[in-house]
Amino acid sequence: MITLVNPTPILIKNIKIYSEKEIISHGSLLLENGKISTITSSEPSQIPANCQVIEASNLIAIPGFIDGHIHGTHGADVMDATEEALDTMATALPQEGTTSFLATTITNAPENIEKALINVANYKNKPGQAEMFGIHLEGPFIEKTKAGAQPMEYIIEPNKQQFDQWQHLSGNKIKTITMAPEHDSDGSFITYLRELGVNVSAGHTGIDFAGMKTAVSYGVQQVTHLCNAMSGIHHRDIGVVGAAFQLKELRGEVIADGIHISAEMLQLIYNNMGSERLILITDAMRAKGLADGDYELGGQPVKVENGQAVLKDGTLAGSILKMNEGAQQMLKLDGVSIENIIEMASVNPAKQIGVYDRKGSIEVGKDADILLVDDHLNIKYTIARGIIAFEGK
Repeated sequence: MITLVNPTPILIKNIKIYSEKEIISHGSLLLENGKISTITSSEPSQIPANCQVIEASNLIAIPGFIDGHIHGTHGADVMDATEEALDTMATALPQEGTTSFLATTITNAPENIEKALINVANYKNKPGQAEMFGIHLEGPFIEKTKAGAQPMEYIIEPNKQQFDQWQHLSGNKIKTITMAPEHDSDGSFITYLRELGVNVSAGHTGIDFAGMKTAVSYGVQQVTHLCNAMSGIHHRDIGVVGAAFQLKELRGEVIADGIHISAEMLQLIYNNMGSERLILITDAMRAKGLADGDYELGGQPVKVENGQAVLKDGTLAGSILKMNEGAQQMLKLDGVSIENIIEMASVNPAKQIGVYDRKGSIEVGKDADILLVDDHLNIKYTIARGIIAFEGK
């Protein structure tokens, strides 16, 4: 749980509001006790005496971004398994508009995964930071031929007992798991995860289209970093990418950095899936926000240069993408509006992991996770649970 120490009420005036239900051209937002208390097309009739006022002419208010797949930033990584690492991430992420995130692990030795899970279980979110509300367990139940930057020596077969142990250690905070469905041929593991309410995402997988159809029937409902570390489209088998296009039950994560997916492929993905089935992520590693140089991911050396993070063999090793930059890239595509960005970066991730009752949209009673941005999605203010966490130029 999060303890907020009576944050100062905030009144945002003369703002274009993209609320859950409508767009208000010149409205006001009143934020009290970390929640959205009033949305109005005029100034609220009653304003708290100690209210901080933000005059927001020429800006728009959109919900805070939710990054459901991030390993690290600013020198910190979830696998560091320290409070300081999660603090560093939670402090830095509002700069890019991220107000909540899933701490993402990597395939590794079981004892290292366990340390990271225990650290998340014990972590206390702090006021004025992005909220870490769970774990994305990426691996180790994946396909070796599609390992990508996941350390191959630690890949194992799906195991209910192992998962139960890890879920217990995490304090039941594993919200999403990336796995290769072909290693669960009878669907018993996927079905078990869905019964527990875990979001099952197919990733690091070589499965074919027919296999994906079966996996979806078992409960797979997402695809991890679409197009990367998976079977692509071929004219005789459309693979996982084609399955994401064709199977309406699936949402797909997208790393919109122009490196993991070309601009042309992003447009093709958007044309086939639309904003209602895409989820923007960063898949960022610890080098994000830092200078080019030598880093590590999962104990493997990574070189960061010219916007790319790669292993020695040239394999992409996560990204250094910021959420607002990914949103800006998507906004350049044909047919993409601010409303579509909100759906991909806020609404869909909140719905996918079951927190839409309090996150993902601007609605009375929800957490006051709000971005004030210009028309090009440059961040002017990030408000995290009713506190200004970042103020841009």
